[in-house]
Amino acid sequence: MTKSISFLLAAVIAAGMMSTTASADDKKGQKAYLKTCKNCHGNGTKGAAMHTQDEWDDLFANGGAAIIKKHAGTKAEPFFNGDAFKGYAPDLRDFLFMYGSDSGNVPSCG
Repeated sequence: MTKSISFLLAAVIAAGMMSTTASADDKKGQKAYLKTCKNCHGNGTKGAAMHTQDEWDDLFANGGAAIIKKHAGTKAEPFFNGDAFKGYAPDLRDFLFMYGSDSGNVPSCG
């Protein structure tokens, strides 16, 4: 019985993890990065490598409060305070997290 409970718990955790990652798309995030961030931060490789995966998580936590604050007073401030950022944020976060400096991954947008 203990083995079946352990298996069931592992299946529930795995399903929860898949549903979390399915809600955002790093490919859409890559497109959003190229559209909105490339002019200031360079290509996707350079931009994503600006922070580690944990740092990207922190920047996008609480609706992106830290990344919004980080862009205050810049020419990007209107974007980060607008509806467009709210729409792009989950996908953009996934792209930047996937290719963070400590991930070992390199985006195709070079």
